[in-house]
Amino acid sequence: MAVPQNRKSRAKRGMHRSHDKMARPALSSDPTTGQIHRRHHVAESGYYRGRRVLVVDES
Repeated sequence: MAVPQNRKSRAKRGMHRSHDKMARPALSSDPTTGQIHRRHHVAESGYYRGRRVLVVDES
């Protein structure tokens, strides 16, 4: 098992972990409905890239 020879300081540890933060999801708007949705995902209205791909029950 690998064991570090020297202890890493709190500052260096924080620098090492600086890229582990959560990124915000990329959002886009549908050209037909104008709804905001996650990129490469179907909007709540059932539209994807301006075309209706799902029939959504609006009851």
